[in-house]
Amino acid sequence: MFWFLLITMVVVVAAVTLAVVGGGDSEVLPEVAPEQLVDPLPTARPVDRADVEALRLPVAVRGYRMADVDDVLVRLGAELAERDARIAELEGALAGAAGRADTEDEQS
Repeated sequence: MFWFLLITMVVVVAAVTLAVVGGGDSEVLPEVAPEQLVDPLPTARPVDRADVEALRLPVAVRGYRMADVDDVLVRLGAELAERDARIAELEGALAGAAGRADTEDEQS
């Protein structure tokens, strides 16, 4: 009985080892392509809050991929700089219009 159990255990361990290691020409678990960032940020319009909240970066072995994070941060930084420039332009135009309106009121 002891020899039967020993031989059965050896056969089971060998079968499990072959299944895990692959034991043949074909792979048991094929290599998975690395997850790539699909940029959900819109290109045809400015980025809004919902776009940023919906953004999900792919996870790598040790956290997030630095290149993907850098790309998103560069894009968001450019959007913010563009908005800041537009706000400054509109505030300048508003201040100029308010100044002209004040001088017209004084002349009247």
